[in-house]
Amino acid sequence: MGAAAAADIAKALAERLSTQPNVRMVFAAAPSQADMLGVLARTPGIDWSRVTAFHMDEYIGLDASSPARFANWLDAHVFTRLPFAAVHRITPEPDADAEVTRYAALLDHAPIDFVCLGIGVNGHIAFNDPPVADFNDPLDVKIVELDDICRQQQVDDDCFPDLRSVPHHAITLTVPRLMRADRLFCVVPGAIKRDAVSKTLHAPLSTECPASILRTHTACTLYIDKDSDPDA
Repeated sequence: MGAAAAADIAKALAERLSTQPNVRMVFAAAPSQADMLGVLARTPGIDWSRVTAFHMDEYIGLDASSPARFANWLDAHVFTRLPFAAVHRITPEPDADAEVTRYAALLDHAPIDFVCLGIGVNGHIAFNDPPVADFNDPLDVKIVELDDICRQQQVDDDCFPDLRSVPHHAITLTVPRLMRADRLFCVVPGAIKRDAVSKTLHAPLSTECPASILRTHTACTLYIDKDSDPDA
């Protein structure tokens, strides 16, 4: 699954770079993305020096050196492995509100070509959890409070030792900001995600499952495996 997604992303990158001078793309930081990113980083023939990278969310309140920081995770898996034209990291310190404004402006500088994302156990995309997701959000980037299901997933993914270690707040790209990207590549492995995938595909379009909005995008590809496939 990860290799199939990486092959499609690499092909889309090569095609886009053949018709325009640069590409701007957003990456999710999660163990579910690791296999895809590993294959993508090893794929030859992509001129990464013409690709600008962003990421879609970041915790507030973690030490800058924490391996659980999403920027650090992406550094290890992709950002420092490839010669990007630029990498724009979300840095909540010292002023998270100011960072929201700064990052929104960076994103708004030009269209976003591609987003590589996943789906949370509670159906979130980025950190737009069911209590706070807004399909018509007027903001592009904002501070959110994470629900307990989302926080517990971070423990289950072995990113934190226990629930009390998981921050309660984060900066996230909003649903409309993600949906404005030209193409979305959504990689969702594992049995723990089966219910979220089922709701994404079959439940009513609702913020009860924020990922259900992906059905309305004109170019979103969903990658699942036998464990996450609700119809297997």
